[in-house]
Parts: sequence; structure tokens; C-alpha cells
Amino acid sequence: MADPARARKIADRIKVIVAEYLEFRLKDERLGFVTITDARVTGDLQQASVFYTVFGSNEDRQATADVLEANKGRIRSAVGKGIGIRLTPSIEFIADALPEGAAHLEDLVAQTRARDEELARAAANAKPAGDPDPYRKPVDRSDAGTDVDTDAGSDVHDDTVAELGADVDAR
Repeated sequence: MADPARARKIADRIKVIVAEYLEFRLKDERLGFVTITDARVTGDLQQASVFYTVFGSNEDRQATADVLEANKGRIRSAVGKGIGIRLTPSIEFIADALPEGAAHLEDLVAQTRARDEELARAAANAKPAGDPDPYRKPVDRSDAGTDVDTDAGSDVHDDTVAELGADVDAR
């Protein structure tokens, strides 16, 4: 079992070697606009997975996959010469799902923005169902200019308490 840090370094080196090989040495018109996004190596350094994306249509992606599969041996030879370890790892190419996932997230964000704008438009024209301010405000009884009898409310309260008391006594 190799050191995880060493495996990570080897994976990074494989990523660079494969990208340079595809850019400068592989001459095939079927090879699309390919980007090597990541490389991972197993703990025993025997297998390497190289992730790639292709800009273009599904036909471009399929043609690039065919070119990579057909030239896998040459690419592995270049990797073996470039990393200089005793055993060259076998290579598998995996189409990276990152662009499709990013496109899906972009669609979700666009839908959310549209819903937020719709809610903002609806809220701008909305009116409250009841009073504009449904909360009770305390009555300010210190106004000097009003002719409000402050004892009238206490008489009603006293009468209510007396009635409740009579009901209790009646039982």
C-alpha cells in the first residue's frame, strides 16, 4: 500500500502527462475539445482512472471516447515514461459528469429566480386581508382635550365581578 500523499502526487502527474499527450502528440481529427479534469490512482498504484469532459455534441463525446479507447496503450506508455515508477498503472477513461451536474444546478437556480420574481410581483400588489395593522394599540388616556369618563369603565368591571360573585354564591 502506497502512501496516500504519494498516490495523490502520482495521480496529479498522470493528469498532466495525459493532457500534454492529448494536446501535443495525439493527432486524430475525431478527438474533440477534450479537457482532463481529474485523475485518481488506487492505493497500490496499479490502476488509474482519468476523468475527462468534451465540449460539444453527443457525437463529439462518443468520437472522443472512441479515440481515447483506441489510443489507451500509447497513452499508458507515455505515462510510464513520464512518472518513472516500477509498474505503470493501467488506465481507464471515464467521462466526467461534472458539466451535466453543473447544467442541472444552473437550471434549478434559474427556476428559483423566476419563482422569487413571481412572488415579489405578487407581494408588491398584495393588500392585507383585514386591517392594515391587526395589532391592538394601548389607548392613551392622558389626552387632556377629550371628554372621556375614566370611571365608566371601572363601573362596568365592578358590575361584572359582582355578577360572577353572585353566581359563585348561588351554587
